[in-house]
Amino acid sequence: MNSTDGIYPGFDALLQREGRLAGTSWGLFPHPTRGTPSFVTPEVLLNARECIRTGTVFGLDYPADAFHPGMSLKRGAPKHTIYSSHPAHRDDFLDGYYLQGSSQVDGLRHRRADDVGFYNGTPDHRVVEGTPDLGIQEWADEPIVGRAVLVDLDGYRAACGTPIDHAAGEPLGLDLIQAALEAQEVTLHQGDILLLHTGWCEWFLDLPTAGKRQVRDSRKATGIAQSQEFVAWAWDQRLALLAADNFALECLPAVPDSPYRGSAPNDNGMMHQQLLAKLGMPLGELWRLGPLARHMRSAGRWDAFISIKPLNITGGTGSPANATAML
Repeated sequence: MNSTDGIYPGFDALLQREGRLAGTSWGLFPHPTRGTPSFVTPEVLLNARECIRTGTVFGLDYPADAFHPGMSLKRGAPKHTIYSSHPAHRDDFLDGYYLQGSSQVDGLRHRRADDVGFYNGTPDHRVVEGTPDLGIQEWADEPIVGRAVLVDLDGYRAACGTPIDHAAGEPLGLDLIQAALEAQEVTLHQGDILLLHTGWCEWFLDLPTAGKRQVRDSRKATGIAQSQEFVAWAWDQRLALLAADNFALECLPAVPDSPYRGSAPNDNGMMHQQLLAKLGMPLGELWRLGPLARHMRSAGRWDAFISIKPLNITGGTGSPANATAML
């Protein structure tokens, strides 16, 4: 099916595509390697202007060294060096800067599907340093801009008297997301950027250093429970991007009954391969959503105009989000 006219098949129809295309959005978008940000058409973007009502602005990135130690076993904090060539001059650089070490956007290079490869059938040999294919610069040259909807899972569960259990790394099901959306009386539209506020980042950052290391070593973190129902829902809602204030968007480890344990063995059943490599949907992780969520809760409005502009690094697998919400 050709969807350059803006009419896209539902997820059930994606599953009926032949061969390696089954369950993918490969070849459906006018710009073949942009992925689901293509859902933000000029009309969708113009409509998003209505979200700016008071002129309030929120930055959604944590500092580059906020998660030190963090959940990652390899990513550390960058070392910042300032130098001068003469008394009137200052310059600086970073060493050991992991582009996904803090608030981030996962690019389409970040995950390869074990069964069919990189998004849009991009050959493995093209996903190396110095090549542009699927690089994060796709969304730096043309930033992801539109309407954001925040789903306050943390606030909803607290109001129900059952706070999210971050210490246990609680899996959060699609039913919870839908219930919170219904309670907020919010309707999703094509091209929306969905922000899931779990409260995990603030909980984690409030722990002492030893507590952070203990959580890291447990390999448990709150997040979305892996299910085909969630993947289907995200596609059928025509979401441009999914982001959350937790480590991996998904819960860690994957739930025991994850349907992706067979198709994503290298990711131990996580959904990243389905969302990134098959659907072309960028993922945001470790976003600073607490202040925005509290403001929205007080105001009783849950949408905002948002700009997401990754660093313009040719061939980058991910980037700081550089996300700004305007209300």
